[in-house]
Amino acid sequence: MTHDGAGDVQQWRDPKRHLWLLALAVPTLPFQAGGLAAVTGADAMWWWGPVFAFVLLPLLDQATGSDGENPPEAVMKRLEADRYYRWCTYLYLPLQFGALIWACEQWSSDDLSVVAALGLAATTGVVAGVAINTAHELGHKRERLERQLSRLALAQTGYGHFYVEHNHGHHVRVATAEDPASSRMGESFWRFLPRTVVGSVRSAWRLESRRLQRRGRRTWGRHNDVLTAWALTVALFAGLSAAFGPGVLPYLLLQAVVGFCLLETVNYLEHYGLLRRRRPDGRYERVAPRHSWNSNHVVSNLFLFQLQRHSDHHANPLRRYQTLRHFDEAPQLPSGYASMIVVAWFPPLWRRIMDPRLKAHLGGDLTKANVHPSATTPPAGAVEGA
Repeated sequence: MTHDGAGDVQQWRDPKRHLWLLALAVPTLPFQAGGLAAVTGADAMWWWGPVFAFVLLPLLDQATGSDGENPPEAVMKRLEADRYYRWCTYLYLPLQFGALIWACEQWSSDDLSVVAALGLAATTGVVAGVAINTAHELGHKRERLERQLSRLALAQTGYGHFYVEHNHGHHVRVATAEDPASSRMGESFWRFLPRTVVGSVRSAWRLESRRLQRRGRRTWGRHNDVLTAWALTVALFAGLSAAFGPGVLPYLLLQAVVGFCLLETVNYLEHYGLLRRRRPDGRYERVAPRHSWNSNHVVSNLFLFQLQRHSDHHANPLRRYQTLRHFDEAPQLPSGYASMIVVAWFPPLWRRIMDPRLKAHLGGDLTKANVHPSATTPPAGAVEGA
C-alpha cells in the first residue's frame, strides 16, 4: 500500500474495522444450528458448524479473493493502541461459554436424536477450535487480563498446556525438526496428529518444570501453569456435569477432541516442510517470514483474527492482529485455512498441491526443507498450483 503524503496517512482508516466483528458469529454457531433445526425440522441442521466452517467459508474465500494490503507504518502505533480491536477478542469468551452451557442444556434434554446430539457436539467443537485461536491472539500479549482470558478460553478443549508450549516452545523451535508443532514434508496429517499432541504435552511439561525449578518452586503445585490450566478444564466439565447430569460428559469430551484437532490441523499447514537452518555456532537462524505459510484470503482472515498472516506473527509475536503485515517473501497457501484444513485431511491431495509449492519456494533445493525421514520427492504427476 502506498500513500501520498502525511495527509493521506492522517486520514487513513481501517477498511475492515467493523468487519472484524464477524468473528463473533463463530461462537453463536450452536444457536444458529438450533434455530435452523427448529425452522426446518431436520436433524442434519445440528451439523451446521462444520458446514459453515468447511463449506460456506471456503466458498466465500473464493468469491472475495485475497487482500495483500498493509496498513501504513505511520499508523501502526495508533492502530495497536485502539482498544476496539481488543474488545473484538474479549467478547468471544462470553459467547463461547454461553453457547457451551446452552449446548449442555440441549444434550441433557430428551429432545435430540443421536445424530442431532453428535452434530451439536461437532458444531460446538468448531467453536472450541476457533476459541484456541482467540486464546492464541490473547496469550501473546503483555497485559495480564489478556493472558488470563487466554487460559480461560483454552479450558473448553482441555488444551491449556498450549499456553505454555506455544509461547515458549513452538515460537523458539518453529520450522525445525525439534518442534512437535511443525510438520515435515511427506508427513501426512494423520501421522503428524499423534506426534504433535503427545509432543506438545511433553514439551509443555518440560518447559514448565524447568521454569519452576529455576524459581525454586515445586513442579507439582499451584504455580504450575500446565496443572492449573488442566484444573480449569476439570472444574468446568465437573460443573457442567453437576448442573446438567453426567450424560453431557461424553459430548463435552467429543467437542474438545474436535476443537484441538482443528488446532493441530492448522499447525500442520502453517509450517509444512519449512526449515530454519543451523548457523555455524549451532543455533538456528532467526525466524523470518519465509518460515511460515501465509494466506491473505479475506473471509478466513476476518473470522480468525488474521491468523493467516502467520509469517509476520512469527517474526513479531507481540504484534496485534489488526497490524499484521503481508510479506512478498512469505510462501503463500493457494487458499484460506478453511479450505486447506479439509485438504490436509486427504494426504494424497495435500501432497499434490503443497509439495510442488514447497519445492518452488525453496528454489528446487529440498536440502533446505524439513523432510520426514520416510519422504523422498513429491508424488508423481504433481503440478504447481494444482
